[in-house]
Amino acid sequence: MIDLRSDTCSRPTTPMRQAMAEATVGDDVYGDDPTVKALELTTAELLGKEDAVYMPTGTMTNQVGIRAHTEPGDAVLFDQNAHVYILEGGAPAAFSGVLPRLLPGIRGIFGPDDVDAALGRPHPFFPITIPAPNRLLCIENTHNIGGGSIWPLEKLEAVCRTARTHQLRLHLDGARLWHATAATGVPESVYAAPFDSVSVCFSKALGAPVGSCLAGPKDFITRARRFKQQIGGGFRQAGIIAAGALYALQNHRARIGETHALAQQFAHGLAQLESIILDTSMVETNIVRFRLASADAAAFVEAAHRRGLWMLPSGIDAVRAVFYLDIQKNDVVRAVEIVADCLKELSVNESIDSAPRNTTAHHGAGY
Repeated sequence: MIDLRSDTCSRPTTPMRQAMAEATVGDDVYGDDPTVKALELTTAELLGKEDAVYMPTGTMTNQVGIRAHTEPGDAVLFDQNAHVYILEGGAPAAFSGVLPRLLPGIRGIFGPDDVDAALGRPHPFFPITIPAPNRLLCIENTHNIGGGSIWPLEKLEAVCRTARTHQLRLHLDGARLWHATAATGVPESVYAAPFDSVSVCFSKALGAPVGSCLAGPKDFITRARRFKQQIGGGFRQAGIIAAGALYALQNHRARIGETHALAQQFAHGLAQLESIILDTSMVETNIVRFRLASADAAAFVEAAHRRGLWMLPSGIDAVRAVFYLDIQKNDVVRAVEIVADCLKELSVNESIDSAPRNTTAHHGAGY
């Protein structure tokens, strides 16, 4: 099976497994697991922040970050298709009790004017408790639903400056920030610099089996640790899995560009097929999102799965494929062949289904 559902489907390498097996461990809840502490320190230094806290998932680091920045009833600005808003189980409302204010991003990217327009201007004629206090702006880089789109650094900094004029705090969902750096050469610390907090994931681009870190100032991370514990994120001998993340951080970052090349190979292969709608210039990192001109996405991905290719439907006629370090060039060649075969099969079936049928009933020889 060629599994392109997500880069979370990667498997730990043999050297990574060895590092995990040999990890020195303690009790993370008591703060004495040396491998966890080494991972947190390395991550904080890489992102240019004072401290970091290791957690099981990127959803947890994002949601703990929001909770640590806000109080229930506060308003938080999100892109309309942000992972933290769309794909984390309604956690901003359920866990933090915040009011979403949605921004009309294009592939997840918006401008300073969008922030201004969302917030409006206070006026003495308004009741003092309306609207809710605006506390936080969340930005996602790279953007998942945007197809792995990268924020231009100048626009990112301009949006952050505008947010500061509104006294907003800033959180970066950088689950795939490593991809932005690999594609542009801009260091992670530069992308992270305008933000009060940054979430990064080790189990996507870097290929570790478990975990993400939330980074920021020491006092903020101290507050975040409380919420991590509150929602059940307290580890014990977490150094075993932190060792995999640390190994990935130290050894896999330099290989991320390989996944971009695979995504480009796949995208250009698909672009040669008549029934595929895809602008290859929109494939900036490791995610390929494409549309089907005349097929249902659910039926298409099921047909592909039967042939040994696993992808995800992402709408009535849209499909997502994600590339990671386990995927090889020959897998991409085979994946394109499978897509072509599926399109032919669905086209034939559609022709059969749409063919006129003789519905006359025959009730006897003389009829």
